Order: sequence, then structure tokens, then C-alpha cells
Amino acid sequence: MKEKTLDIVLPCYNPAQGWVQHIIQAYTQLSTQLPETRIHIILVNDGSVKGVSETDILQLQQDIPASHYTAYAQNAGKGHALRKGVGQSTADYIIYTDVDFPYTIESILRVYTSLDHNQCDIAAGVKDAAYYTHVPQVRRIISKVLRFCTTAILRLKVSDTQCGLKGFNQKGKELFLRTQINRYLFDLEFIFLASRTQNITLLSIPVTLRDDVQFSSMRLRTLTQEAWNFIKIVVRSL
Repeated sequence: MKEKTLDIVLPCYNPAQGWVQHIIQAYTQLSTQLPETRIHIILVNDGSVKGVSETDILQLQQDIPASHYTAYAQNAGKGHALRKGVGQSTADYIIYTDVDFPYTIESILRVYTSLDHNQCDIAAGVKDAAYYTHVPQVRRIISKVLRFCTTAILRLKVSDTQCGLKGFNQKGKELFLRTQINRYLFDLEFIFLASRTQNITLLSIPVTLRDDVQFSSMRLRTLTQEAWNFIKIVVRSL
């Protein structure tokens, strides 16, 4: 039987302390749960100016030999970083999430299983109600407003486009690499493209945050930039 392969792509920008341990722990748990799947970590440092040291990278490569590290000097945005990592992948399946693995291992396994069982080409995580108790109020409002807009205006197949856990096969990879937005709304653009591509099967997967996850607030400058990106997506939908 051909060995299955899974690449986990992790964008990294000024990560909080302990991020290496999060990756090692998650990798160990997933490898135990998926013994017939070869798992590889692709870490993309999106121009971090703090939080990533040579010692961190050495520890990661020592504890996870099946890992690859890419770095560049200028911060370009999460969407750009993920395209960089996804473009390097040759695995059967690709899952991307944040460097601190904010979602439970069970959630990641649900995403993987839906792909491995050929239920979909793209598995899009959808956050449960408990998610909104973990995030700052402004971010909570933005998330709910955006979910309303994706349903009422864009009429997408997945309302929660911004969940930071998604997976796809090679067909989904090709579509992901067609995205162009570099920051917050790259997820929305991906789901928008998937919803309008006839030969792509898109499936919502309920996911749950870890109990100890803390989210940062969103800067006003980012909101302004992404409002313009949202308008461009709306125009493309007309």
C-alpha cells in the first residue's frame, strides 16, 4: 500500500514564547494518531523581527527531522507566507494552521479524515460558538459581521471563511495558489474561488479551539486594507 503523505504548513510572524513546543507536541500527537501517514512540517517565517532564534530552529529540526524552514526578511502577510509554503508541498494532502496550533488535535484529525476519505477537495474549518469567548471584542464583532456578509452578499458555501484551519488535496492546492490577497482576507478569497469552481468539492468541518488560546487584537490599518480587499471580492462576484 502506498504511504500517505501530509504536509502541515505553518506561517510564522513574531510568534509568542513556546511556539516550538506547540509544534513538537502537535506533531508527536498527530504522528501517533496517523501511523500510516508520513507527516512533514513546512514552517515559513514571514519576516519576524522577534520570537524566532537559531536555537528555536535547531530544536525544531532536531526534534522533527521531517521539517523544512523557509524565511525572508520583509513581512509580506499570512496569505503570502502560506502560498510560499503550499507551493513547496508535494504531499497528497496539505493542512494549514497557525504556528501555535490553536485548534484541538481532534479538529485537525477531522479535517484530515475528510480528505483521506475523499469526502472533499477542500476541508474548511468552521469555528464553534465557544470560539467567541476567546477573542477580543473588536475581533469578535469583525468575525460576526464578515460571516453575515459572506452569506448575505457573497452567498458562499461556507460562512466562516476566516477559520485558521483548512486542508486540501492537490486539486485544492492548485486553487489555493491562485489566491492573490496577502493578509487577513486571503481565506475569504480562497473560499470564494472554491465556491465558484465547478469541479471542486468544499466541505465545512466543525472545529474547536484549545482552552488556553489567546488571540491578539487587529490593527486599524489592517482593517482599512482588508475593507478594500473585500470590495474587490464583491466586485468579482457580480
